[in-house]
Amino acid sequence: MSLATKYNPSDIEDKWYKHWMDQKFFASKPDPKKEPYTIVIPPPNVTGVLHMGHMMNNTIQDVLIRRARMQGKEACWVPGMDHASIATEAKVVKMLKEKGINKNEITRDEFMKHAWEWKEKYGGIILQQLKKLGASCDWDRERFTMEEDMSAAVIEVFVDLYKKGYIYRGTRMVNWDPEGKTALADDEVNFKEVNGKLYHIRYQIEGSDDYLVIATTRPETIMADAAICINPNDDRFHHLKGKKAIIPLINKAIPIVEDDYVDMEFGTGCLKVTPAHDINDHEIGLRHNLEVIDIINDNGKLNEKAQILVGEDRFVARKKIAKLLKEVDQLEKEEDYTNNVGHSERTDAVIEPKLSTQWFVKMEELVKPAYENVMNDNIKLIPPKFKNTYKHWMENVRDWCISRQLWWGQRIPAYFLPDGDFVVAENADKALQLAKEKSGNQDLKIEDLKQDEDVLDTWFSSWLWPISVFDGFKDPENEDFNYYYPTNDLVTGPDILFFWVARMIIAGYEFKGELPFKNVYLTGIVRDEKGRKMSKQLGNSPDALALIDKHGADGVRVGLLLSAAAGNDLLFEEKLCEQGWNFGNKIWNAYRLIEGLEVTEKDTPIEAMKAIDWFEARFQDALREINDHFSKFRISDALMTTYKLIWDDFCSYYLEIVKPPYGEAIDKNSYEATIKFFEDILTILHPFMPFLTEEIWHQITERDAKDCVIVNHWPIEKDYDKSILGDLKLTFELVSQIRNIRASKGISPKDALKLFVKTNDQMIYQEYISVINKLANIESLEFTNTKIDQAVSFFIGSDECFVPMEGAIDVEKEKEEIQKELDYTKGFLKSVQKKLENERFVSNAPEKVVEMEKKKQADAEARIKTLEESLANLG
Repeated sequence: MSLATKYNPSDIEDKWYKHWMDQKFFASKPDPKKEPYTIVIPPPNVTGVLHMGHMMNNTIQDVLIRRARMQGKEACWVPGMDHASIATEAKVVKMLKEKGINKNEITRDEFMKHAWEWKEKYGGIILQQLKKLGASCDWDRERFTMEEDMSAAVIEVFVDLYKKGYIYRGTRMVNWDPEGKTALADDEVNFKEVNGKLYHIRYQIEGSDDYLVIATTRPETIMADAAICINPNDDRFHHLKGKKAIIPLINKAIPIVEDDYVDMEFGTGCLKVTPAHDINDHEIGLRHNLEVIDIINDNGKLNEKAQILVGEDRFVARKKIAKLLKEVDQLEKEEDYTNNVGHSERTDAVIEPKLSTQWFVKMEELVKPAYENVMNDNIKLIPPKFKNTYKHWMENVRDWCISRQLWWGQRIPAYFLPDGDFVVAENADKALQLAKEKSGNQDLKIEDLKQDEDVLDTWFSSWLWPISVFDGFKDPENEDFNYYYPTNDLVTGPDILFFWVARMIIAGYEFKGELPFKNVYLTGIVRDEKGRKMSKQLGNSPDALALIDKHGADGVRVGLLLSAAAGNDLLFEEKLCEQGWNFGNKIWNAYRLIEGLEVTEKDTPIEAMKAIDWFEARFQDALREINDHFSKFRISDALMTTYKLIWDDFCSYYLEIVKPPYGEAIDKNSYEATIKFFEDILTILHPFMPFLTEEIWHQITERDAKDCVIVNHWPIEKDYDKSILGDLKLTFELVSQIRNIRASKGISPKDALKLFVKTNDQMIYQEYISVINKLANIESLEFTNTKIDQAVSFFIGSDECFVPMEGAIDVEKEKEEIQKELDYTKGFLKSVQKKLENERFVSNAPEKVVEMEKKKQADAEARIKTLEESLANLG
């Protein structure tokens, strides 16, 4: 077989993915003889489609799983989807609306039937798209958080926590979506900058003509005010302590209280306290035993407790209240104001902080093992800077609101008795038995019980993900669970470090007594070239599949990974993917070069023998560096080392040395060594560029269907000659300098040049003269103790090299260039000397750093002397 002239990813990607699937290379079974390596995918929403964040996250996972597979581990990457209660219900409601069906006019069972039909038809698109990226998941293990066994695990956990006293039902302040009419978790709230007004309202002091001015963005809530709050350290208001203020429009007297929470610099330094409609006000209310007056209904309209504007929408009421306040001269002023306002992820409605009866999980005790085992690095966060974020969240954890006023999801297993009491049980039959025992009424029937209408927060299923995907609840002693759990690495974004990662750790210790994974690799956020987070709303996120079609999956993977350092945001530009394609094309053409060579039995040239010895050492050197990067989750650095090894060392130097002159054949020894090296670099490149590497792997020789690079063994580290690396580094530096001279002087590579070297160590130049001749076209190499006139000079370390120009040199121009370098070097020397003359630096800096600066000084002084001599020689 031979490669096509042009590298075209679309010709090979579908072919090889199908082949891998047909050969079951992604499939995994417990094997006691092998070390397991397990990753569970962060389950994308069933409504999701592939975007740049997914691409980066899943590329990293695929790199890790492919390398583990090649290392001989039993690699298992479990795919799956999250049922995404809020997003999916919104999709289904929209679909029904388009069909003329109102959710409120059908039964729950009818709605669920429509929801499952929608899921089967539209859900899971993203998993199919991940295959285009090359994701090597074990697709036979695909799981869904709403499937029967996984839902049973969720219910089992709810009942277990309830029995232990960790779950309770109570009235607390929550994020309320008035349009969706459901409570939301913090992560289901998107904050947006909103241009609004700051209203300065006058509150008269009871029994006086004096008044306080209070600034608020929400005048529609004044009827729910329970107090005016001042800071006890604010001298302006000491005289008001213990007095009362009158709420405008409804003329109700409320106390003036003191609390450190009040910001003396914000607004007027006074705060109206509305415990029913603000989480911070609610906390103040609890501290001061204030009245709680909820004036806003679940639908966002004012209720009877408001006394005025009853039935008006909260935003309509805001404008009307402002107008009414103006009419009675109690609105001092209003000014433009911009603040962050929470919006529902599901409906985009403005969130209403609201007291609501919901189900909660007590978190204070549950978090302790999860907190301790991240702090002591039993579970490592990568990069470790996120430990501070984790620490802050866990030390300030609040009880978790787990109920949602939706239908799509796991229904809360609480059953209400006719008298309003309730029992918690896995199913209705068990609930009936408990209800009879609790009430003493043996005549109760199942139809007398009413199951809670709410469903559980989606996170309440996904926090069990590493356990439930292996049926760790259904069958705790099953082979898969005992072999694959705990998993190894989790790759996810820092934005869900608390909402998902921390909760999975909590669940691992609470239900299995051990960690769920050993390492958490936290990716950065993909941003555009302006630093903005990529999103559909901003329209700055490219079509992921279109990128793959244009640049190939391998090109996109490389483009993303080159800048994807752990925890650091990725500033994405499409040219990165183009760079990835160019890299693939470079490798493609490198193999076309090798493939086109004729092979003979002639002796191996000396320069080729040197190159073979060098690249063996260079490959081993790079392999150690790559393995070290992987061990520290520096995936981007591992790719860059691989990139440089292939582009610079293999293509730019090794192949240039071993390839025969045009039209001649290559010796068999060099050819076989080159093919072996090519197979080695394809192996270490495979996790990053799986499609290209598999295609060339099979072009090199006819292979069995199972003899694929995807299952080839990761190279083993071996001893190597380190000295040859240093020798060739100097040699290549010399070659680079000569090539630069050719380019700057317009000298053809075909024209041989003479080289003179002033050195105390001639051995390296003599040993590698064949390599220098091959790469730099040197006519002769001579050693000298003096300067060479009419020559361009340069330094290799402390050795001065001269390339005679034989009259072609422009003396004045050369003097100008030397003078520029001399001026620069003198300036550099001055900065180094200034540093060394600084006693604080010399006293406090590490000894190695000081020694390095002294070496810089010595090198600069030697360089200045040489440059001055060169100027003198030019006259």
